[in-house]
Amino acid sequence: MILEERLAEISRQRRDTSSSSSNQDMTRETIPQGSDTCPLCGGMEWVITEEEGVSLAAPCRCRERSLMKRRTRFADIPEAFHRMRLNTFRIDVYRRPEEKKKALVACRMVKEYLGMFREAEEKGMGLYLYSGTRGSGKTRMAASIANELMEVYGVGVRFAVSMEVLAEIRRTFDKGAEYTQSQVLDTLKTAEVLVLDDLGTEKVTEWVADQFYHIVNSRYVSRKVTIFTSNESLKTLRYDERITNRIKERCYQIDFPEESVREHIAEENMQYMFKKVTGMTSGSI
Repeated sequence: MILEERLAEISRQRRDTSSSSSNQDMTRETIPQGSDTCPLCGGMEWVITEEEGVSLAAPCRCRERSLMKRRTRFADIPEAFHRMRLNTFRIDVYRRPEEKKKALVACRMVKEYLGMFREAEEKGMGLYLYSGTRGSGKTRMAASIANELMEVYGVGVRFAVSMEVLAEIRRTFDKGAEYTQSQVLDTLKTAEVLVLDDLGTEKVTEWVADQFYHIVNSRYVSRKVTIFTSNESLKTLRYDERITNRIKERCYQIDFPEESVREHIAEENMQYMFKKVTGMTSGSI
């Protein structure tokens, strides 16, 4: 329901009711105690007042929070990364000095990109985060960027894993499929910002290359921002130049550390549990 329709509905409700309470008072009476619905606006995200018989609407204080929830649902970012932000990205997890330095440079480049995002958006410039080591933090960083863009700039983001994109397209061929192939592709083509995670892990066939070409080329032509993560540099990515050249032109390439963060975090978790159980670190035995 659009705002104008909602205003008209509110006016009709007021004409039909004999209550002289203000809109806020009516809302407090009708919202059950303990409900998640905002007590000020009744969940419509606008506070309605009347001046000289004219209904006026102002954004409720809950509106920005509700918008962020909707952006997050649409983005489909994995639950584990919902709270990731650039300032929570840990540099200290990397142990080798050269890789820690590389991670620091990557963070500075991402910070610069976020600061100039509107300029980058106008040019259709995205990011290509790559490292040959799995678990190096690329996906965490991509999710952090997505969260920052939604929170700071109010941008609509879509997060998709390359293998899952292909699986979703293949499901459209099933009898009685809920969506068509074009609908799946259009969702990825038209997203304000698309995060395409793990590009290059899929086996590249002519059909696979065609699917990603449709996505990459459409976003290239319309100057839409795409953020990629990959275990391959653009020099070694197993796609032909019609894809790699478009990515190269429209992405700042960021080299990530060749060190697995996951292994270090797993080790820290085990150390923590061991100390809880024994009171000692495993290295002290």
